[in-house]
Amino acid sequence: MSETLTFMTQYIHQHYAFFTVAAFMFGASIGSFLNVAIYRLPRGLSVNEPKRSFCPTCKKQIPMFRNIPLFTWLIQRGRCAECHCRIPVRYFLVEFLMAVIFALIWWFAPSIGLAFYFMILAALLMVVICVDIELMLIPLQVTWLGTAVGLVGSYFLAMSPDNIFRADSPWDGVKLSAIGFVAGFAGLWAVVVLGKLVFGRQVVKFDKAVDWELREPVEGEDDEMAELSFVLDGEPNAWSDLFYRKTDRLIIEGYHFFVDGVERNAEKLVIFGDRIELDGDPVMIEDLVSLEGKAKKVVIPREAMGMGDVYLLGMLGACFGPQSLIFIVFAACVYSIILAIIGRLGIGSRMPFGPSLAFGAVTWAICGWQLWDWYFSLMVMPSY
Repeated sequence: MSETLTFMTQYIHQHYAFFTVAAFMFGASIGSFLNVAIYRLPRGLSVNEPKRSFCPTCKKQIPMFRNIPLFTWLIQRGRCAECHCRIPVRYFLVEFLMAVIFALIWWFAPSIGLAFYFMILAALLMVVICVDIELMLIPLQVTWLGTAVGLVGSYFLAMSPDNIFRADSPWDGVKLSAIGFVAGFAGLWAVVVLGKLVFGRQVVKFDKAVDWELREPVEGEDDEMAELSFVLDGEPNAWSDLFYRKTDRLIIEGYHFFVDGVERNAEKLVIFGDRIELDGDPVMIEDLVSLEGKAKKVVIPREAMGMGDVYLLGMLGACFGPQSLIFIVFAACVYSIILAIIGRLGIGSRMPFGPSLAFGAVTWAICGWQLWDWYFSLMVMPSY
């Protein structure tokens, strides 16, 4: 057995350039599958049914000869061959980035086992980044799968020279992975709770009363993800973003409150996730036909951070160990500031934190642990 492993290792080292090209092609293929997961998972669709990819607009299934990673998008100039609608450049970028990332991981990873471990994590983090940027949510299926990868991987990595968990035995590696999950999950969950207490309400006042309304989902625009929204002065707010908990409530102070087209004389309207209250009279949201009015002051419930980020940091703690968490969170904050500056986002603007956490984890995997060791080595006082 040892002779076989030695032969395989020597063969791979002798043909490293060939295997790097193979890693590039494999990464592009994985990127093609990730595009399916990125579209389907947050929409509650199965990644297995239908088995073939389909156009998001005309729903026509794509035959195998038109589903070649990288080349198909370029040859068809980013358009569907059937309905000729535009296919977002994100599909090409995900395939290309995964191809490059897999090739770099294979080239620089110190061992085959660690290379495959990082490839799996890179694929999962790519899904997290794309979905969170597009829809401001993180699929829990991905974070739970990543947590399982971390727990299983910690056992095998602890037996190899590339022991990123710094464990003395395989089961110590699993223990550190579990501690990492609990520390990451509990730590960020505390931030969510504290943020809700401190930043849980946004008060908006207007010198001149503005229009507001509840708007039904717009048909024909991604019906799977459409939802009821609260529109204030032309700015829509998704229902799920406003009413995260049952206790959340939206308070409107103004006049001309129209309930199903009938004006109600009141100065304040309270909206909950499932009902409204006007002069103490409750009306269920599902029974309403329309709701609108004029607002001079609005108290909006909001979240400092979503629970998806909590599960993501728990996953990263399981994958890299508890010693990585402080660095990942610090790096994520730095990346968030950089992304906000690049995107010219103002203070208070909504911005996904998942991509920043993912970038922080990648930084830790590449060089973060070395910077960590160097920093603490400076704190060791010399003895005389």
